[in-house]
Amino acid sequence: MRIGVIGAGQLGRMLALAGYPLGMRFMFLDRSDDTPAAALGGNVIGAFDDPASLAELVAGSDILTFEFENVPAPALETLPADPPLWPPASALQYAQDRLHEKNLFAELDIASAPSRPVDDLEGLRGAVAELGLPAVLKTRRLGYDGKGQTVLHKQDDIDAAWEKLGDVPLLLEKFIPFDFEVSLIGVRSSTGETVFYPLTRNHHEDGILRYSLAPFEDVALESQAQSALNAIMSRLGYVGVLTVEFFVSDGRLLANEMAPRVHNSGHWTIEGAVTSQFENHLRAIAGLPLGGTTVTGHSAMINFIGSMPDRREVLALANCHLHDYGKSPRPGRKLGHATAVTATVEARDQALQALRRLNVN
Repeated sequence: MRIGVIGAGQLGRMLALAGYPLGMRFMFLDRSDDTPAAALGGNVIGAFDDPASLAELVAGSDILTFEFENVPAPALETLPADPPLWPPASALQYAQDRLHEKNLFAELDIASAPSRPVDDLEGLRGAVAELGLPAVLKTRRLGYDGKGQTVLHKQDDIDAAWEKLGDVPLLLEKFIPFDFEVSLIGVRSSTGETVFYPLTRNHHEDGILRYSLAPFEDVALESQAQSALNAIMSRLGYVGVLTVEFFVSDGRLLANEMAPRVHNSGHWTIEGAVTSQFENHLRAIAGLPLGGTTVTGHSAMINFIGSMPDRREVLALANCHLHDYGKSPRPGRKLGHATAVTATVEARDQALQALRRLNVN
């Protein structure tokens, strides 16, 4: 089975590593062959919306998927029905535009922070008057890892925020004090089979995921999260891995954003679950039975950002697994991660602290 992947970053790399034992082969479309996944399959070099490049990928694939959500959705809508594309292009239309995403949440009665679209400076002033401060001004499209957003604390911040972001459509979101952040990863197969991983507790700094802890055991929150994902997957006719990130505020979930792909907060599943999110995504899009999502222990996953630590020091830690993406160092860039899987929460927390000491950025 030949899997065509739009994008060849670290997520594509980990998809290929999970798929080869299943007898799958991979072809990647990206703008360069200097990518984490380039050595793990055939490579089509071109823009993501280039018709010739897409046609070459289609010709060499039995199934298509994508590894990041900023693929131009209109280009995908022009693809033939065979080979199938999973998740569907409609999922990208919601995930790529925060306003459409908010509207989807509202349609499905999934709670999220109040927000207003903003198209001009007067509209921003009006949205601030409605929602109050503090609030977060976000670009509707192309924001990730904390990019494309700024916090307004006082009225004097309005003009500066508009100056910073006001050349594109925006969304103002009321700032909700929250206790912590969690994410849920669900998988739906082309046969309709659905499984969920346990909740993951996440810690962000400057909008970038720094570390994740799993499982986070809270029956009530997990039930709320599963209901939300079930509603989204049913509404979109979804196939593949879907991730939704939530704020936890006063014992309830507020949906922050959805990602129609394998997700950074699920990297722990490679060693910490019976079946990784990457293998289950491939099983789902291929119509194969889904694998178990039971945890194999208590997991702590940490991102290495900006620079990689000495691999000897990471591998010297008990029960620790290193993933180096082969990317050149750059401030704010995710270069790799490590996951420790332990028998107890106490051992997991000790491993996390040891890894954090090695992660100097």
